[in-house]
Amino acid sequence: MEYLTMNTGAKIPLVGFGVFRVPDKEECKESVLTAIRCGYRLIDTATAYDNEDAVGEAVREAIEEGLCTREELFITSKLWVGDAKNEKTAIEGAERSLQKLGLDYLDLYLLHQSYNDVFAAWRGLTTLYNDGRIRALGISNFYPFMVANFCETVDVQPAVNQIELHPYFVQNDAVKNMKYYNVVPEAWAPLGGGRYNPFEDEMLKAIASSHGKTVGQVILRWNVQRGVVVLPKSVHEQRIKENIDLFDFKLSEEEMNKISSLDMGYGDTRTKHFDPEFVKLCMGSPNNYGK
Repeated sequence: MEYLTMNTGAKIPLVGFGVFRVPDKEECKESVLTAIRCGYRLIDTATAYDNEDAVGEAVREAIEEGLCTREELFITSKLWVGDAKNEKTAIEGAERSLQKLGLDYLDLYLLHQSYNDVFAAWRGLTTLYNDGRIRALGISNFYPFMVANFCETVDVQPAVNQIELHPYFVQNDAVKNMKYYNVVPEAWAPLGGGRYNPFEDEMLKAIASSHGKTVGQVILRWNVQRGVVVLPKSVHEQRIKENIDLFDFKLSEEEMNKISSLDMGYGDTRTKHFDPEFVKLCMGSPNNYGK
């Protein structure tokens, strides 16, 4: 595994394991255990995913089995929008995440969306950061102007911004802006979220074949070489193994540019973040998120 250094001085793995839309507790637990056995150390969940408890069970079981220590793991969760009303609700939301996970601390905790009173929520989370119960604070789904405004305003700088990043939504300006503020870019849906059919793309298949790799590995490697942390998700053991096997090959500059040429300039979900109806949905129950 290779790592990036966050602005806190702590290291974050370049490849993590995501559990978005894995609501079945047993399936989630088993997939996280499989991921840890395969070498993943970054596990990414959220209040809205409704599986923090399953992730916590997997973490405890992995430690009990001697697969890893807690210190080797990098556990991330996210504050739901409804808990970002003020300092008190943010603290309560983070404490619920810790309780559900059964952990004494989180390695990274993110504001899941840029809605509600994010500045008040950040001040609340900062108290847990100062207490050591959250080792690093971050944001998610913040666009470049939001990142700039946020970083120019808050006292504790976000360590990570998790956004949609893949060859069909390259977001070079967003990545450049994050690096200016020393914020690690982290990709959700790094394989495109099942919306673009990259596995049938002849150019991607040719690049993959030349390296003896799969199309999925090539796409993930493309982001990794950009200095982006990737969070692929799967419940299938073979795919889980594949998605972390990225460090024995390197894409050429020409290959990187070819893959970047797939950029459509937008993502299928980008409009949602600017849609008032999506904002209203996020202000409601987290159970509706992602449906």
